[in-house]
Amino acid sequence: MAAGTLPTPYLLFLGDVTSPGFAKTAFGLRDWASDRCVGEFALPGGAVSTGLPAMTPREAYAQGARALVIGVANIGGVIPRSWLPPLVEALEAGLDIIAGMHSRLADIPEVNAAATRLGRRLIDVRRAPTDLPIATGRKRSGKRILTVGTDCALGKKYAALAIARGLADRGVAADFRASGQTGILIAGSGIPMDAVVADFAAGAAEQLSPDAAADHWDVIEGQGSLFHPSFAGVSLALLHGSQPDVFVVCHQPGREQMLGMEAFAVPPIEAVIEQTVALGRLTNPAIRCGGVSLNTAHLSPGEAEALIAAESDRLGLPAADPIRRGPAFDALLDFCLA
Repeated sequence: MAAGTLPTPYLLFLGDVTSPGFAKTAFGLRDWASDRCVGEFALPGGAVSTGLPAMTPREAYAQGARALVIGVANIGGVIPRSWLPPLVEALEAGLDIIAGMHSRLADIPEVNAAATRLGRRLIDVRRAPTDLPIATGRKRSGKRILTVGTDCALGKKYAALAIARGLADRGVAADFRASGQTGILIAGSGIPMDAVVADFAAGAAEQLSPDAAADHWDVIEGQGSLFHPSFAGVSLALLHGSQPDVFVVCHQPGREQMLGMEAFAVPPIEAVIEQTVALGRLTNPAIRCGGVSLNTAHLSPGEAEALIAAESDRLGLPAADPIRRGPAFDALLDFCLA
């Protein structure tokens, strides 16, 4: 779906989530499409805020909003029944609803009935194309960078967006390729990899990054983690279909357990590098690690700089926080292009 076909500006719906990791869609839109966001709408019991003005749907409509975007990406992509009254409230206020959940808006009787009665649009962006092929493994022209992670929801999308922007700032031909609902909302196109039938997942990744000029770089948004017991299958299909020449490992220092899977430890960065190379060689024998992206949002500038330098020395690879940019990020870009 092209960005121009979506009704904007947005009111970001946070539901009643209590963990920022499950509101990554809202944060992604705030950080990368702020010109399309007028405010946020949270329910009692919610403990997450994007920092945007708090508004009711009617207040947001009066401020120019034309759609409520469900800014939550919870486990399973479900829309709980406690959200239905506020969703109907948004429709009655004049807003369309945009969702990136596995639950389909039109499949919810109360929401569908209200939208039909009011003439509002229900837009699901987490819907895969219906004509996807199976993967061929054929080597494609052009160059590719894939972000991979030690866990979910720790910065793969942000890193890919920042790398694509950083390359473009250097005059390098580069495109961000969205593989999840938030990235699609930001970029205006892409394929939601976790909504693709398994047999076609690697083929979808091939379609996501087609043949290109020899000096063109596609920067592909990673999904999940090869070490996550729930989502490793999506990560593997994206790795095989993307055929990356370079991958960047994304990690959040201090995170010890998998998000939503506390019985499983976050793996060391070195293990992710080793596993990604071993599995990625199936479709690109020349795959290599281009560096490490560290999410240091919880650290002071001085703490972040020290940690980045220490991890780079320890791993023998460029390390940077792409959001902080600076010389460390420039070194990471240099190594990716080398």
